[in-house]
Amino acid sequence: METPAWSQEIRTQYLSGAANQFVIHGNVHDRMLIPGSDDAEASIGNVTDFLTDVQLRKFDLVLSYELGTGLRIESGQDFFQSLRFADDLPKDPTKAIAYLDHFFRFCVNLRQLAPESTVDKKEKSLAGRNHNVAVIIKSAELVFPISKQTRDYQLSSMAALVRSWSHETYFLEQNLSVFLVSENLNDLNGLLANNTRAARVEIEMPSVASLKDAFRFFGKKYSGALSNFSDNPNLPAERLAGATVSSVEGLLKTREYQKKPLIEDDLAELKKTLVEKDAQGLIEFVEPTRTLDDVYGHESIKTWMRQDVDLWHQGDTDVMPMGYLLCGPVGTGKTYIVECLAGEAGVPVVKMKNFRDRWVGSTEGNLERIFQLLHALGRCIVFIDEADQALGSRDSGSGDSGVSGRVYSMMAKEMSDSRNRGRILWILASSRPDLIEVDLKRPGRVDVKIPLFPAHEKLEGYYLIRALCKKHKLALPKECPPELLEIVPELVTPGAAESIAIKVYRLAKTRSVDPLEALRDCLDEYQNPVPEDVMRFQIGLAVREASDLDFVPKIFRDYV
Repeated sequence: METPAWSQEIRTQYLSGAANQFVIHGNVHDRMLIPGSDDAEASIGNVTDFLTDVQLRKFDLVLSYELGTGLRIESGQDFFQSLRFADDLPKDPTKAIAYLDHFFRFCVNLRQLAPESTVDKKEKSLAGRNHNVAVIIKSAELVFPISKQTRDYQLSSMAALVRSWSHETYFLEQNLSVFLVSENLNDLNGLLANNTRAARVEIEMPSVASLKDAFRFFGKKYSGALSNFSDNPNLPAERLAGATVSSVEGLLKTREYQKKPLIEDDLAELKKTLVEKDAQGLIEFVEPTRTLDDVYGHESIKTWMRQDVDLWHQGDTDVMPMGYLLCGPVGTGKTYIVECLAGEAGVPVVKMKNFRDRWVGSTEGNLERIFQLLHALGRCIVFIDEADQALGSRDSGSGDSGVSGRVYSMMAKEMSDSRNRGRILWILASSRPDLIEVDLKRPGRVDVKIPLFPAHEKLEGYYLIRALCKKHKLALPKECPPELLEIVPELVTPGAAESIAIKVYRLAKTRSVDPLEALRDCLDEYQNPVPEDVMRFQIGLAVREASDLDFVPKIFRDYV
């Protein structure tokens, strides 16, 4: 079992003297395997257990602080008692931080004290030595939150005191190590999150390799739940990539208790369930039940998408687009075509839900969490509907305390990360692409901009309605009667055609009339749900955004 990359980074930074304070963020609440020392077997625990048992195993004293439990001694109880320091460990955060500062200064003074100057034998053995001391501050974002007041002196003084432990000379000369554990950097007070003398270390979501280690460990404890994978123990890890070790452990405990072994057919649905649970409602999976064969028309668009899918399957990711922008009037099937593309590609489709929050820093923290999950999923499509509203803007003004601007900055950075090419395909959808920041639509973030249009002539509108009526087992003639063609509305969208098909079905069933007669009744006094001026305006926007004029029917090219 390999030492995690984040653990190796801490070791390098500390032993080199580059940093003695570490802001640990990311997947910090997950369970993780803890290698056994000497001949001891591996165990499983949380990040505090790992730091104490592995990272800080040779330290004389490891303290921890949490808002609910206060200061505690994780290891080195005998050493702490030998110091004869005040052992009434405080719980209040202000008193606890002051206590730690006092204690660290005591250790510095003890190191500088000459042994011959002491009388007591115990003090003589401790004086002049550089003792290894560490403190782990759990849920640091709750102890040092982002201040909601410009002049929160108490919070600022606490944060400044902790920051001083990373740059004061006498602390740097002392073998002192400080760990601030916070799930999201954006939730932590800026004095600590942006401290240039502290190392920021991210615990990533479990990789497939680490999940394989976890399943080998769980194989002994939950042999009944994993009995169907004794010949191929790595398969569940490969199929459940993106889930946390905690959620996998919970699943195995439940199945072991129920005496209900996992089967291969379960894994896809279980992955969806586990990842959505870990995401805490921030994302959802779109179930791909269709392919591009189910898309009516749009032949040039389907050809382009199928070429990209072929490249993806062949592993030729260097020429894969970073993202798509689907634009066009309301009801032109933007969401539908994403579902069809997902079925064609055979990869998970993740839809970002409402990640905005009214609390300071929460929106940015939610985005951090979403990005961590996306990186762990492997190949996936990320769908952002109503992108003009969701992605924020560069200049958000003061109305939302700058949240929109920070969302824009985070999304722009993530969408342009070249490491995601061929792994994450971003798909933005909007009927108002003009409201999306230009920088978010540039090549390198969105390489292909695809316009979707309504039916450009009445006969095409009839064929669209006929195709959707066929889904409801309503047979309409292939050739449209001339008198019916006259009342077919112009610029029929798939959304409008679907509503017409449903209305035809209702009339055919409730009045027992012929489908053609029902359609004639529906179209007789039909009014388009989208006003014509709005429709034409949005068509013009889509034409202007198109990255290739082959996507634009000739009849619409003069809309610009």
